[in-house]
Amino acid sequence: MSELSVNHLLGIKYLMESDIQLIFETADHFKEVINRSIKKVPSLRDITIANIFFENSTRTKLSFELAEKRLSADVINFSASQSSVKKGETLIDTVNNILSMKVDMVVMRHPNPGAGIFLSKHVKASIVNAGDGAHEHPTQALLDSYSIRERLGDVAGKNVVIVGDILHSRVALSNIFALKLQGANVKVCGPKTLLPKYVASLGVGVETNLRKALEWCDVANMLRIQNERLDISYFPTTREYTQQFGVNKQLLDSLDKEIVIMHPGPINRGVEITSDVADSKQSIILNQVENGVAIRMAVIYLLASKIKQ
Repeated sequence: MSELSVNHLLGIKYLMESDIQLIFETADHFKEVINRSIKKVPSLRDITIANIFFENSTRTKLSFELAEKRLSADVINFSASQSSVKKGETLIDTVNNILSMKVDMVVMRHPNPGAGIFLSKHVKASIVNAGDGAHEHPTQALLDSYSIRERLGDVAGKNVVIVGDILHSRVALSNIFALKLQGANVKVCGPKTLLPKYVASLGVGVETNLRKALEWCDVANMLRIQNERLDISYFPTTREYTQQFGVNKQLLDSLDKEIVIMHPGPINRGVEITSDVADSKQSIILNQVENGVAIRMAVIYLLASKIKQ
């Protein structure tokens, strides 16, 4: 397969396994490009991309912008906090105003789940979901799987545990979809108050004992507590959460095998993982950041090639 089966990247649940493999193969080429002395290719010289972020972002926004510039696309950045959205303008009006300036693709982060899907039905541009509320974050799940593939050779058959605030995490949901699609075994681990009621129906195991989860897994993806989404108290104190679900070097070293540690960022050091774990040789956190640029280059390139047809 030489092209994606979709015209937008709205979520992993709309992709086929062959789409993921195509994105990975394309990312392999771009990873080689970004490690050269001249890190730019002229692939998207005639494409204009708008980055529209209605929520705060550091890594994702920088990663997308860098990916677009590496492909020689024209880039415009839009921040909702300094825009007419503050004056009551609707999402469709905002985006249509931007599209009237002849923009081909929109990368959007929005606090409301399904915002990208809604937009894709109302505007004539390719939409890339850079995170919609607690729903999905497809490029993060793709770069996570790509990083596992890079470190362990393959994703299929690997045991992956996602630890932490599953209830409020778009990263967790996208990762579950992506890992299951590629044939990995997935478990989630965290306090019962932070595990969604429906999570077992997604075909994943549920574990509330961190040690048992780590003994089972090949890869542990550590999620932060989404404090900005917590409307009530889901556990007594941060200190107690860390004692039950935080990973430290002593715990890692006591396991009978070496596991891979991942984190989508931003890291709350000393809460979900300690500094010596984050900076250890078992951690591939900075590899994830590097791979994020290659994966986003691949996604943008493949979607843009469908626009050009």
